[in-house]
Amino acid sequence: MTTSEMFKGFLNNLKVDNASNISLRYGEITSSLNKKFRNTECKTTNTLRVGSYGRWTGIKGISDLDMLYVMPNTKWDDYKNDQSKLLKDTRDAIKTRYPNTDVKVDRLVVQIIYTNFMVEAQPVFKQDNGSFKYPDSYNGGSWKITKPQDEIDEVKNIVDNKTNNFRHLCKMARAWKNKHGVGMGGLLIDTLAYNFLNSTTEYDNKSHVYYDWMCRDFFKYLAGETNKEYYAALGSRQQVKVKEKFQNAAQDAYDLCLAAIKAGEQDSANNKWKKVFGRSFPAAQTVQKSKSLRNFTNTEQFIEDLHPVDIRYSLKIECEVSQNGFRSDFLTKMLANHTPLLANKRLDFMVDKINVPGEYIIKWKVLNQGAEAERKDCIRGQIFRDDGFRKRKETTTFKGEHIVECFAIQNGVVVAKDRIDVPIQ
Repeated sequence: MTTSEMFKGFLNNLKVDNASNISLRYGEITSSLNKKFRNTECKTTNTLRVGSYGRWTGIKGISDLDMLYVMPNTKWDDYKNDQSKLLKDTRDAIKTRYPNTDVKVDRLVVQIIYTNFMVEAQPVFKQDNGSFKYPDSYNGGSWKITKPQDEIDEVKNIVDNKTNNFRHLCKMARAWKNKHGVGMGGLLIDTLAYNFLNSTTEYDNKSHVYYDWMCRDFFKYLAGETNKEYYAALGSRQQVKVKEKFQNAAQDAYDLCLAAIKAGEQDSANNKWKKVFGRSFPAAQTVQKSKSLRNFTNTEQFIEDLHPVDIRYSLKIECEVSQNGFRSDFLTKMLANHTPLLANKRLDFMVDKINVPGEYIIKWKVLNQGAEAERKDCIRGQIFRDDGFRKRKETTTFKGEHIVECFAIQNGVVVAKDRIDVPIQ
């Protein structure tokens, strides 16, 4: 498989697969708000699709969708001193259309929570300069300014006048952050891709043949960024908060890219790119013969088959290693110090840090790898729900490269994840 074929197949696999359902929901929400505020049931007027979906940089699994509803200027006097009332009236109008759906006010927006995705509808008043005033119900209420049209226009500008690789890079970067659990928002990813492509002319007119190099150089660019609290968003120049440092993860991705590029167009290259981008990257066309002659049951499950993955928050797990008569230690410290992990140890995995707001559930995956796991027909890999304590107890039963993953799931969507490799000698 050529480099061009690999990346074309990759981008095809990233396409949003529920666009018709999303458009249907947008239309029904728009109709309910038009009926409330304008006495018409039109499904297409007075709204603006914003966020990743509106910028055409979202991918399969996108779960947090944004829309603005442009209020009639004649309603300004009704709400100018009561931001909470505007949000409540917006909620009630949508609730009339969806009486059995969870519809609620969340400070700045009205959330409409469907299965596997959520729409955040924000009522706004358009200003003469093209910006929008939106209500903030916190601490008595206030009005703030947003400029999403400037962001949408700047995306169109870079695509039309510099490079049409922009949206493709944004989509591939989303696959990377979902694979590795990097808590980055969509606007931050798009802004960083925009800044990178504007820092060079190397990829202005390059085809898919050069996407391996483009990804390599993009991750090198991210790894070299200084720590910042926020970036100025493309187009609007409004502050985009950095929720979690991404430089180390980008450096790891850069190293993985180097290994994949070195493999060229051999079948092994596909698996190396999968380590960067996950299961959406296409497999090699030729069927690889198993290196193992042992018979074992492949019981491994994949979270992407159970839930959409749209990483937006940070989750970190830790593991305490202990054995009777010995001092306990943390696995991450042992791995950093190249301390071998031997058999007959107790492993206590735990959620160490998490910043997912609101309610969510935790799921775990424990995968055994290696000849001994296969010989004993015990590779495991099933995904199971946490018992409520955010902990998982295991033991180092046999040698091999093992993996423990943890997932935070909110409204049916994986919004944070982490993984620890457990090499037992």
